[in-house]
Amino acid sequence: MDFIRPVSDLRNNFADISKTVHETAQPVFLTKNGYGDMVVMSMEAFEKLQFESEVYFKLKEAEREAELTDKRFSSKDVLKAMKDAIHG
Repeated sequence: MDFIRPVSDLRNNFADISKTVHETAQPVFLTKNGYGDMVVMSMEAFEKLQFESEVYFKLKEAEREAELTDKRFSSKDVLKAMKDAIHG
């Protein structure tokens, strides 16, 4: 469910908007003169979104790399390489 409020609510009802973004983990869309202007979200929701974007970007990079080569690794090879990297 989208939460859409006029930008004036940011000044007049800040506590309510803050409560909404923290309790729902959803952004609040603010409008100015009937048009979208800003988005307000909790720090936790922003950090989650940022993390998911980074993961998505890295997966897209891996897919592009996979298209350029036929080299593949088994799960055992990957696990061994990870253990070797961790333990030096």
